[in-house]
Amino acid sequence: MEDIEDVVAGGPPPGLRLPLTGVGMKPKKPKARKIQGPPLLTPSPEIPGTQTIYMKTFGCSHNQSDSEYMAGQLSAFGYAISDNPEEADLWLINTCTVKSPSQSAMETLISKCKSARKPLVVAGCVPQGSRDLKELEGVSIIGVQQIDRVVEVVEETLKGHEVRLLNRKTLPALDLPKVRKNKFIEILPINVGCLGACTYCKTKHARGHLGSYTVNSLVERVRTVISEGVKEIWLSSEDTGAYGRDIGVNLPNLLNAIIAELPPDRSTMLRVGMTNPPFILEHLKEIAKVLCHPCVYSFLHVPVQSGSDSVLSAMNREYTVSEFRTVVDTLNQLVPEMQIATDIICGFPGETDDNFAQTISLIKEYKFPHVHISQFYPRPGTPAARMKKVPSTEVKKRSRELTSIFESFTPYQGMEGRIERIWITEIATDGIHLVGHTKGYVQVLVIAPESMLGTSTDVKITSVGRWSVFGEVIETPNQMKEVSQQMRTPKECHPCSDSDVNCVCSREPEPCACDVQSCGGKGCENGCCKTPDVFAVVGSANIMDDMPIKDRNGRKLIGSLGSLILRKGKINRTEEKLEVGHSLESKEKQGNVGKGKLSVVDWALLGGMIASLLTIIVLLFLSK
Repeated sequence: MEDIEDVVAGGPPPGLRLPLTGVGMKPKKPKARKIQGPPLLTPSPEIPGTQTIYMKTFGCSHNQSDSEYMAGQLSAFGYAISDNPEEADLWLINTCTVKSPSQSAMETLISKCKSARKPLVVAGCVPQGSRDLKELEGVSIIGVQQIDRVVEVVEETLKGHEVRLLNRKTLPALDLPKVRKNKFIEILPINVGCLGACTYCKTKHARGHLGSYTVNSLVERVRTVISEGVKEIWLSSEDTGAYGRDIGVNLPNLLNAIIAELPPDRSTMLRVGMTNPPFILEHLKEIAKVLCHPCVYSFLHVPVQSGSDSVLSAMNREYTVSEFRTVVDTLNQLVPEMQIATDIICGFPGETDDNFAQTISLIKEYKFPHVHISQFYPRPGTPAARMKKVPSTEVKKRSRELTSIFESFTPYQGMEGRIERIWITEIATDGIHLVGHTKGYVQVLVIAPESMLGTSTDVKITSVGRWSVFGEVIETPNQMKEVSQQMRTPKECHPCSDSDVNCVCSREPEPCACDVQSCGGKGCENGCCKTPDVFAVVGSANIMDDMPIKDRNGRKLIGSLGSLILRKGKINRTEEKLEVGHSLESKEKQGNVGKGKLSVVDWALLGGMIASLLTIIVLLFLSK
């Protein structure tokens, strides 16, 4: 089954689907020390942990989590993880067996690796479910439950050995080292395998029967990742709704335990993964209550696959269209802002025109914002592969028709002008926008500094597109309060003190006992030294600051050289602008300063600068 990353038919326009690549995925190699002789750590099969590993992941979020765990263990043992296959000493491919295209892409990559004569390790669902595949001959393979032994497999493969680890009865630990693709998102597998027996599915062959992690182990993992700065937790599995049925608990038990650990300030959000209809029906109200929680996205991925009961029966999906409607209607009724994603398979064996018309009617009725539309692919070894197929031309025609209908929907119409809270965790592929999601998991693109990654903020929706909406960051009440205190509320200060330039005089000011020069040329007004709002930055702020000029925030803008130029009257136009509103007496005083002769201190500074310049010229001449 696919997760939300794959649930848009045909894919959105370039730049609007928003995976964040490269965050924490390619650890920097430590700089080698300069020593005589050969480098201390030369990549070699005889020296484990000195090589670079190229990793490529296909498939769902569960596969992505497995890859992050494998990358974490390899990094912990000194291996460098790279996304560049050319520079790597070994390739590690984590595979998906859901559809033929992904397996074909894997086979092409394996062929390239063999041509490049690189050591190769193949992991994931393909070797686990099809261990006798011809393309896997002569390469090391590691199963889906053996990821905690990836370092052993890599080390042996680098030595030239072929390793095969596929059988295991226990689940990998959740506290293994991990390198997240996105440091703000934790993909947390809550169980492996499923209880279903869909006639078209190959994943069951790979992931096996249901195996759930305990509530305590998952809660402990949640505590850990929150302490590490994670801002989104995605619960992932082949069927989230089936969680716990093998160990005597259920999904609501787990969700409530996790929610109790989430920070009350809503700094970390929870996203519930894909669930099939049969196992959520008996917990609908409890699930709806969880999805209403402020720290849980009001979003759920519920695949329907077909709008025809006869097709669902042939698929062995174990529910009816009416039961699917019950799930959708109940959640839409009980959960504000609820967003539901679904899947459709076009051209399943035996699907008639009337069956397909029922699917179209269902999609038109609900106008789901996310629909993953795929053509039927017979997977070797599944019952559906032996069924009478619909002609491929008809399958493609139905897929195009349904895609066209889906793309005609405008799910975000009417959001313009609304104020929404979003959680920002990604950078858009255009490199300009940041990506956030609303409580209903609507994707919002905003232009904001990267420092806002991992934060939440209020935005005003300015426009909507087919796949995303665009927003403008606005000040939150807390931010407005801080700005009000810092910029609008004056602070008391002593006259002639520029230690805090963002101040005004008290109501009963003390008389100003200083002259213009000792106030840094700012002049006095109402008994307090004035600071112009804006200064032209001239010269360097790093020269000796005998008389520094500052802006509103106290930052030094002009050093002694800048002060010297100001006093010599070189920027009279700027001074004239700054003097708007000043008293005539202050203008005359500043004018006198600008036109006056240089003081002894000024001559000393100028002489020192000239001497420094001459010294530099002499040194440059002697060095030749």
